[in-house]
Amino acid sequence: MSWVMVLALLLLILGFFSARFQAWLRNLLHARPRLVWVLPPLLTAVFAIASLLVHVVSVPLFILVLAYTIAPVVCVSLGFDFLAVLFLWLPLEFSAGGAFVPRPAQGFLHSVAYGIAILLGLTLFLCYRSLPGMKYNLPRQFADLWLPLAAFALTAPVLAAAGIAIGFIPPPHFPTAAGSRMATAAGLIFVGTALPEEILFRSLIQNLLMKRFGFGWPMLLVSALIFGAAHLDNGPQPLPNWRYMILATMAGVAYGKVFQRASSVTSSALLHTMVDFTKHFFF
Repeated sequence: MSWVMVLALLLLILGFFSARFQAWLRNLLHARPRLVWVLPPLLTAVFAIASLLVHVVSVPLFILVLAYTIAPVVCVSLGFDFLAVLFLWLPLEFSAGGAFVPRPAQGFLHSVAYGIAILLGLTLFLCYRSLPGMKYNLPRQFADLWLPLAAFALTAPVLAAAGIAIGFIPPPHFPTAAGSRMATAAGLIFVGTALPEEILFRSLIQNLLMKRFGFGWPMLLVSALIFGAAHLDNGPQPLPNWRYMILATMAGVAYGKVFQRASSVTSSALLHTMVDFTKHFFF
């Protein structure tokens, strides 16, 4: 029953791909801007319901989630877009509030919080703020499909060679998992890792940096470095994981370039999925 809520959040996130839905919500928020303040209590209520499903009742946790959802709304309302992105990202990155959640419930509630963060970010920037250049739409041209394939063919050998050289990954091997498991994993990587990270690091961070400071290589490299630094607290190597940062930064350059050239964030998300999938099953 609890995972039904995760599925519902995922369907809502994918629902934003509908241009009609985006236009409806955008027009509603532009006509009645104060409605944006409904988001924090509404999303906090969603999190509270999810918590009750796994028998977690913590007033301090609910207050923390309410503060977490209020902060980006305040920042966007005041025009502090970069600060809003940080408030959306960093509390999840550092598992804020994890001490209030029993270990068996942490995975589920983190997924719910992740979904709430994406919904809040999409609503604020895509509809309330109407930030151009997010490219949160389905593919619009054939290039959106061949760009990630071409980029993968070019970057995968480089990433593999660099990863082996610095000891981040072992030499390649044939996959041992069943085909059905690999197919399921590809879908989960796309919706659970690649798309959310591309929304944050390309649709928001890279997009905002380039609109403020220019669309050339310097900002592409800066955004890739930010993406790389976000992996310093990831295993399996000892933390800070500088090996992961190096590989993620290199991959971030490829993801960012594909995002620049494509008309949809799904293109960089597809490349991201292929890279993560290959690393998981072939190394």
